[in-house]
Amino acid sequence: MKKILVANRGEIAIRVMRTAKKMGIKTVAVYSTIDRQSPHVKYADEAVLIGEAPSNQSYLLGDKIIEVAKKLQVDAIHPGYGFLSENADFAELCESNNITFIGPKSHAIRIMGSKLAAKEAVKAYDIPMVPGTDEAITDIAEAKSIAKDIGFPILIKASAGGGGKGMRIVDKESEFESQMDRAISEAVNAFGDGSVFIEKYVTSPRHIEIQVMADTHGNSIHLFERECSIQRRHQKVVEEAPSSVLTPELRSKMGEAAVRVAKACDYVGAGTVEFLLDDNHNFYFLEMNTRLQVEHPVSEIITNTDLVELQIRVARGEVLPYKQDDLKIHGHALELRVYAEDPLNDFLPSVGTLDTYKLPEGDGIRVDNGFEEGMEIPIYYDPMISKLITYGNTRDEAIALMLKAIDDYHIEGIQTTLPFGTYVCEHDAFRSGNFDTHFVKKYYSAEKLLEQQQNEAKIAALIAVQRYLEEQKILRIPN
Repeated sequence: MKKILVANRGEIAIRVMRTAKKMGIKTVAVYSTIDRQSPHVKYADEAVLIGEAPSNQSYLLGDKIIEVAKKLQVDAIHPGYGFLSENADFAELCESNNITFIGPKSHAIRIMGSKLAAKEAVKAYDIPMVPGTDEAITDIAEAKSIAKDIGFPILIKASAGGGGKGMRIVDKESEFESQMDRAISEAVNAFGDGSVFIEKYVTSPRHIEIQVMADTHGNSIHLFERECSIQRRHQKVVEEAPSSVLTPELRSKMGEAAVRVAKACDYVGAGTVEFLLDDNHNFYFLEMNTRLQVEHPVSEIITNTDLVELQIRVARGEVLPYKQDDLKIHGHALELRVYAEDPLNDFLPSVGTLDTYKLPEGDGIRVDNGFEEGMEIPIYYDPMISKLITYGNTRDEAIALMLKAIDDYHIEGIQTTLPFGTYVCEHDAFRSGNFDTHFVKKYYSAEKLLEQQQNEAKIAALIAVQRYLEEQKILRIPN
């Protein structure tokens, strides 16, 4: 494998290219018109314009990307995450053009891309699952009857869904029909598929995911868990590894279950098996993401591994260099997704120019970044600017360093989730480890964040005044 095309943009494109270069592999970037000056374009050995700014005219053009790959004699394509990363047709297109797709085979993507097909596939592998339907439902009367049997509250989910779309929590029977209508409508609009399924809603759940890796020689391992319970609109904002609530026994059980899920679809490469953990520490299979995750750095840090390197090695047909017993957890890592969003305005996207953009530096701080000072935040893509990751020997150390790193991260021109990161890291529920996926709903509001910021500003002003007075005293002392 001498040349890889990275079919993505921003921080993940640079992240993949960095490892490829370390391995002596040439890299090709693709870009849209609006990304012409982006860092990932400059970082690659070669770069090709593939279309206009909207992703359906650029980064989602599988045929165009294959055409570029063939023209530049590319050996493999790494899809990153998002865009074409979980597109089985694109993986198949790579296979049929003798280009290695750095990811699972198309059949595994297809199975795990449908939540119902995934449930069916893992049935025979003794994987705990939330009580619910095994088949897609569109008949509202039938669905209502099933919901009553399961017992409220229940969750309606789009079979083809993701990112919280086509998902509705129903607390009581009287709300069921209207919520079912909305879920189906949203699923049709978002995925072109109105099929939904119903499952028991787990109250006070924690979102725990297990990183797995499998080679083409029948070897599968897990690289422990990530805690992803701090979310807004069903999307993760703060992640950490390991979780503060898993015992070694539970960790081992969940890891073994995740490996069985991978075997259920003959999985190859890096993948993530997601579970819900209830307040009694029962865990249930949620879904499998058949790609590298946004939050993969926290797993890399605590296991001293390079997941992208492992992806490339597996894609080249190599045997995994680790057995399960070789892997141990070292310390604790936190990740904050730095989104161009306004936490004081319901996390709505914040577009504008990065007038000031200075990254934090230091031991235990890692920033996976895709932007430079002076760049505009485009409205066409996911609003994530970077990922801020900190590492400590303990969880408390990682949190303290995260607070310092947020302080040292200077962004002007747009609003970001940095203040929200501070709010989370200073909150008693998060610090104690006693929180779940309802953290934002239970504890967060724009007013509370504003109050916290005002208090911090007052403290900073008092410290500044105190320092000034002390300096004046020193200056007045006669020789």
